[in-house]
Amino acid sequence: MYRKGLITMLQNCPTSVHELALRLGIGQKEVEDDLHHLIKSLRNMPYQAVIEPATCRKCGFVFQSDKLHKPGKCPQCKGSWISEPLISIEEKR
Repeated sequence: MYRKGLITMLQNCPTSVHELALRLGIGQKEVEDDLHHLIKSLRNMPYQAVIEPATCRKCGFVFQSDKLHKPGKCPQCKGSWISEPLISIEEKR
C-alpha cells in the first residue's frame, strides 16, 4: 500500500526525496530505497518514472539521472550550490 501511495503522490508532480521524507515523516534513505524499488516495479505497470537530474546552479553541470539523492559537490567546479533531483510519475504513452 505504501509504495502504491507514492504513485499518487508523485503523479505529474515533481518532488525531491527530501520533500517526500518530510511529508511522510520518515528518513530520506528509506524513501530513496522505496523509490528505487518502485521504479523497478513500474516496468510492469502503466506508469513510468520521470527523473529530472540534479544540476549545479553555478556551472550547469548535470548529474546522472539514476541518482535520487542530492550530491554534495559538483565534480566540475567544486561548487556546492546544487539543485535536488526531482522525480515524478506519469502514464506511459
